[in-house]
Amino acid sequence: MQISLTSLLRVPAGRAFWLFVLLGGLVCACSGGDKQAATQPAPNAANNLPVSLTLGGYSTPREAYAAILPVFKAQWAKQSPRPLDFKESYLGSGAQARAIVAGFEADVAALSLEPDIESIRKAGLITSNWKAGSSAGMVSRSIVVIGVRAGNPKHITGWDDLAKPGISVLTPNVRTSGGARWNIAAIWGAALRGHTASAKAGDVAAAQKLLAAVLRNVKNMDAGARESLLNFERGVGDAIITYENEILVGKQQGKSYDYVVPESTILIENPVAIVDSYADKHGSREVAKAFVDFLTTPEAQRIYAKHGLRPVSAQVASETAASFPTPKDLFTVRDLGDWTGIQKTLFDTGAGYDLALGQAGGSTP
Repeated sequence: MQISLTSLLRVPAGRAFWLFVLLGGLVCACSGGDKQAATQPAPNAANNLPVSLTLGGYSTPREAYAAILPVFKAQWAKQSPRPLDFKESYLGSGAQARAIVAGFEADVAALSLEPDIESIRKAGLITSNWKAGSSAGMVSRSIVVIGVRAGNPKHITGWDDLAKPGISVLTPNVRTSGGARWNIAAIWGAALRGHTASAKAGDVAAAQKLLAAVLRNVKNMDAGARESLLNFERGVGDAIITYENEILVGKQQGKSYDYVVPESTILIENPVAIVDSYADKHGSREVAKAFVDFLTTPEAQRIYAKHGLRPVSAQVASETAASFPTPKDLFTVRDLGDWTGIQKTLFDTGAGYDLALGQAGGSTP
């Protein structure tokens, strides 16, 4: 664009002022270095925008996360200028996984067991390797125990006692609760491994019979482990099959019940994963990764331990070993053929759980 001095001299004085202003703006906009500056946002403008992280969790560790989130938020503030806001949702693990698949846009899923994370992955919402890292995607552990009334008036010592006539038992619904699946796997595995009075090692029929006898005594099947514990606290049932950490948190809060560690029980392993599709959609991947990484640090692991969860960190496990009893026979899902085998053996339609429930006189919820 060219404007001659002659043409400028012909412009009336009043208009000439605004023309010079216009020319000044054009000169600034058209100069090479200033053009780049004009098209770039102010330093850190985009990076200062608030970021929100939505956590979709299973119900039992909500007190642990209530303590963990503020600590992480304070650490995030030291490393990023972007203000952080947390949103939280807690359901039974299976129900939470289905909610995420159905469109609840959690950036991070913190669930009870691997199959629930895998259901989100199979839906195409988790695209990265969520098992990468030294703890294979697991951030906390627990064991399946039997909660009993204060003083253990029914003299319950193990799984066989839950099958006795007159004992009222609580355990959640396997269709909605990860804890329920851990509970069933614990009874089944203990029997198959020969650590119950009613079954010899490898006797599938005896394991099936024991499971059916326990289910016959189940009074309530709630949606999740936390709902089951709340009913127990209201006076329902003689015993509850549940996570050790649920009982420990209740006792910290002054609840008057005890718990029994069976001779043989299963090691619960709790996974966390970034839900890639939603994190990318929300622009929250950076904070989601930082949060998931933080959960395995000693600082976060000590918070889990304070809330009754067994650490995955070897360092913190050593520090807190005295707080957690060691069962005589502590087995893992790998000892039962991994979750694929457990699903086929116990939880597929018509498999061991359905058969036991039918033998107990019930029907599949």
